[in-house]
Amino acid sequence: MTVTLFVEIVGWLGASLVLGAYLLVTTGRLSGGSALFQWMNALGATFFVLNTWWHGAIPSMVLNIVWGAIGFTALWRIWRRRTVKG
Repeated sequence: MTVTLFVEIVGWLGASLVLGAYLLVTTGRLSGGSALFQWMNALGATFFVLNTWWHGAIPSMVLNIVWGAIGFTALWRIWRRRTVKG
């Protein structure tokens, strides 16, 4: 597999994760505060970072860095709440 093909696959996987998360929240199948929703967004954004960097789309890359940081921060908060309640 070439690097270019790998980057494209990662990009499409990222798009699928973010779109899927949005669809699941919009249809009420997931809560915006759920760990699954946050994982889908954080990983999708991370995959987008690689793809957008490769293509030189710096504004999109920065957006996805922030998007991923929000998702990973939410996951950290979810983990802390569960640990404290433990």
